Amino acid sequence: MKTLYLECNMGAAGDMLAGALLELHPDPAGFLARLNALGLPGVAFQAETSVKCGVRGTHVRVTVHGGEEHSHDVPLGHSHEHHHDHEHPHDHEHLHNHEHPHDHGHHHAGMRDIQHILSHLDLPEPVREDALAVYERIALAESHAHGVPVSEIHFHEVGALDAVADVAAVCLLIHELAPDQVLCSPIHVGSGQVRCAHGILPVPAPATAFILQGAPTYGGQVLGELCTPTGAALLRHFVQGFGPAPAMRVEKTGYGMGTKDFEAMNAVRAMLGETEDQASSVAELRCNLDDMTPESLAFAAGILLEAGALDVFTTAIGMKKGRPGWMLTCLARPRDKERLIRLLFAHTTTLGVRETLCARYVLDRSQETVHTKYGDVRVKRAQGWGVERKKPEYEDLARLARERGIPLEEARREAEASLGFAQKS
Repeated sequence: MKTLYLECNMGAAGDMLAGALLELHPDPAGFLARLNALGLPGVAFQAETSVKCGVRGTHVRVTVHGGEEHSHDVPLGHSHEHHHDHEHPHDHEHLHNHEHPHDHGHHHAGMRDIQHILSHLDLPEPVREDALAVYERIALAESHAHGVPVSEIHFHEVGALDAVADVAAVCLLIHELAPDQVLCSPIHVGSGQVRCAHGILPVPAPATAFILQGAPTYGGQVLGELCTPTGAALLRHFVQGFGPAPAMRVEKTGYGMGTKDFEAMNAVRAMLGETEDQASSVAELRCNLDDMTPESLAFAAGILLEAGALDVFTTAIGMKKGRPGWMLTCLARPRDKERLIRLLFAHTTTLGVRETLCARYVLDRSQETVHTKYGDVRVKRAQGWGVERKKPEYEDLARLARERGIPLEEARREAEASLGFAQKS
């Protein structure tokens, strides 16, 4: 199984993750060229060599309108006075009126602004959805930290164009690296306190701490905020499991460097390789429905399958007030679950979706084509765990039966004979 493992011994930030993943990419120069053609107004990406503790790595530098890289890796929603691992200048770049792209006055961006920017970028649709989901995590954390509805959230540093650039870059890198699973070490968040416009806050700041709920984190002797809101949201969106590095055949290692120097190497290390096929994670998404027609249910199931669901099925259930209903279950890869949850809400009448993370054991699958006197038939093969199975593709059998005017079972017998199956009496 193709596995990406992220080592966050010195926390994580958007540009550090981008640098580490860029070193894993087979064509870093070509990828940077595509980043610079995304359509972010005035934004330029550069990959710079950086050395920390004698180790060479990459720092992805983002400039806006030709200026210096701006600070966006700070707690959400405030103008901060402290420095992080990147020591950016604090003349923060914010979102601007699109008719005046060089007006550098403050403009705090809401989710609609973020959606507008992402909708105009030249990105594959799954990448756009990932980027939007990352910002939705940040907006929810901001809402929780400040006690206001998500609709009233306005991003400050995190909403800046360079932060959008970091999020888009990481989402696109993971899309193109296409790991089967993303794993991560426990996250070092730093220690101490930070000073912001509203006073002194603990590390990690409240919104960052909310994003990291459920993930293993730790502090330490390093003073400062090591894991930034952008980094936290990206990790929580993509990572499917936390813990020590698994047994894996590492094929490539990348180092994404921060700019500040510590006694320890200030970097995210990313390792890409193969792990043994054991249990993988699958998200089981479920909702109960009692007010949809069978046609609408079937349509919703089709939409989910087209969007990448591993399986969709319904179970008859009894609901409150004695009403018969259906439980719709959608099996999803963890990286796809947020997109599929949005589709569940869009195409069903449910008011809530439940999630269970399950271990999933699968057989290795492949496909071949056999030739019969009626025509070609694709055959599915599955093997592993001491078993091997072969099965002719139903759609091919049905097509031959219609074209040749023969029973379906006759087409099946011919295909199985070509596979060497014993003929049934």
